[in-house]
Amino acid sequence: MNHTLLSSPLQGFTDFKFRNAFHHFFGGIDTFYSPYIRLNGKMVIKNSYQRDVLLENNKTLEVIPQIITNDAEEFLFVAKYIRELGYKELNWNLGCPYPMVTKRGMGSGLISDAEKINVILKRVHNESDVLVSMKMRMGYENASEILETFPVLDKYPLKNIAIHARIGKQLYKGGTDLDSFQKCIDHTKHLLYYNGDITSVAAFKKLEERFPTINHWMIGRGLIADPFLPSMIKKQTTTYPNNRFAIFEEFHERIYREYDAALSGPTPIKMKMLGFWEYFSQSFQNPKKTYKKIKKASNAKSYQIAVREIFNEAKKF
Repeated sequence: MNHTLLSSPLQGFTDFKFRNAFHHFFGGIDTFYSPYIRLNGKMVIKNSYQRDVLLENNKTLEVIPQIITNDAEEFLFVAKYIRELGYKELNWNLGCPYPMVTKRGMGSGLISDAEKINVILKRVHNESDVLVSMKMRMGYENASEILETFPVLDKYPLKNIAIHARIGKQLYKGGTDLDSFQKCIDHTKHLLYYNGDITSVAAFKKLEERFPTINHWMIGRGLIADPFLPSMIKKQTTTYPNNRFAIFEEFHERIYREYDAALSGPTPIKMKMLGFWEYFSQSFQNPKKTYKKIKKASNAKSYQIAVREIFNEAKKF
């Protein structure tokens, strides 16, 4: 079966700089989702969101913008904005698990309110020609919440529903709930995408066997931890290229250079790269030691030295 692989949006990570570099050095991803646009009650789209979805910043990629909201006016405002840019589809985030979002009744905190979901989808489908797709968890408190939404979702011509097989209050802890994902398959007519814990080719193969009807797979944290994973899944191989760490190093250099130019001062770039190394370190023989080395680097020079040491060490094996 030909599988379609999608990059799950991760706030603070998968912006256009990362996406373009990833696509150039690794490939394997068919469609990228941009991190969500959030309006906070003001009908203004922040500059950083604008830059992220500008077509000139996404020339070589298929990108789908995403919104997080619990308000129909906001949804319509963003839909109009992205349609004018030339996008046809807007993905609605009902998946974000973080308390600062869910406490406001957004992200996975909205899944239990089927009536509000209905009101928003009704207005969007009546007042806009945007194609709507969904990114969801299976609920916030429990995995049956999503089942209650399906009678509502089935009324609308959604492009697809991507489901992360956890509940919101788990955040990223504990395992995925594959039995509940199977219930989702059984309870909706919509095209479903699977998301959650695709961290290796072996993990992917198990999921592929478990869900033979699914052919769209969304990879989030696994793609940052091992950037070769999508192309290896596509090529059906567990063998890394011989120059694996040389490619990884070039990729790192590019994103470091671009973020350094865009961020002001030494602290923001350090925090940015530290976030990435929390995942990147998983690709190295001793993740804890690798991450610690990066964490200890107190300035740009010591950071560059630490990075060079890490890659040089990795290339020996």
